[in-house]
Amino acid sequence: MKLKYWKLLAGILFLFYISSCSNKSNDQSDLPKNIKRPGANASLAVEGYVVTPSVLNSKIDVAGTLLPFEETEIHPEVAGKVVMLSIKEGSVVKRGTLLARLFDGDLRAQLHKLAVQLEVADKTQARQDELLKIGGISQADYDLSVLSVSSIKADMQVLQASIDKTMIRAPFDGKIGFKNISIGAYVTPATIVTTIRQINKLKLEFSVPEKYTSKIALGRIVNFSTESSGKKYDAKIVATESGITEENRSLKVHAVVENVDNNITSGSFAKVNFDMGDDNNAIMIPTEAIIPQARDKKVIVYHNGVAGFNTVTTGVRDSARVEILKGINIGDTVITTGLLNIKPGSKISISSLKK
Repeated sequence: MKLKYWKLLAGILFLFYISSCSNKSNDQSDLPKNIKRPGANASLAVEGYVVTPSVLNSKIDVAGTLLPFEETEIHPEVAGKVVMLSIKEGSVVKRGTLLARLFDGDLRAQLHKLAVQLEVADKTQARQDELLKIGGISQADYDLSVLSVSSIKADMQVLQASIDKTMIRAPFDGKIGFKNISIGAYVTPATIVTTIRQINKLKLEFSVPEKYTSKIALGRIVNFSTESSGKKYDAKIVATESGITEENRSLKVHAVVENVDNNITSGSFAKVNFDMGDDNNAIMIPTEAIIPQARDKKVIVYHNGVAGFNTVTTGVRDSARVEILKGINIGDTVITTGLLNIKPGSKISISSLKK
């Protein structure tokens, strides 16, 4: 009995399933072929923005660094013992100022010896000059005495050059750094005695994005400020790198800063302001229309009720808009709402249009 009961129940359930499937099929077949199911063609209502020409005063701020116009480590030219040291750390010196001197007693003794020899050779040449006039000596003997004088003078010049190398002098006007030696130390050309930086003139180094490199011209004046001072300073562009760096697609620029009062410290961070001039046909769109992606940026453009995704290159920004350098044209309509719900080719309708 139980077996018959379960067979009967299974048969009833099977008949119910067949009946329901048949009803669904009939419901679909009852629709005319030219009518699609509700919602199949529904378009998404969004807001749009018509791109029109805008007047844009392009100003960009870039980070820069103030460097010494000249900077070097000071090394001795020869090895020797330090016998005089006149380095006042942090002081400003003139070019040629004597900073240190190495032992040169042996060289000066040799120079004195040559000076005595030169005196004797000069007297000998003078006597032979008189003898030559009366035929007392040959021309060859006289020429030897002249050669002897010239040879001694040349040797003295070599010794004097060696003595000069024992004197360590400032190579240019600048500010002395910390001293690294003391009197009595034995130094070699590898020893760093101190450092010197030119401070009355500085070098402003900064990089400009690739899209603005056409605005860079030698002699152009740029403004900058430092964190330590709210004042604005001027710098004149004097050089650019030979090409654009591949790492950040920018051009390195050097500008000269006159630091007559020494108010600016080398090594300081600088905020450089660039006025790129007015553009009367700039393309500016609301910032909310931009879709940032990993490698680029896109905007959705309205094309006869269909959404198209355009890759764009952006420029400067203000509080509410962003400049588009490439990717859309004046007259295009970009979508500003519902961006997350739109896919390429989606059907959209404009519920509100702004300019």
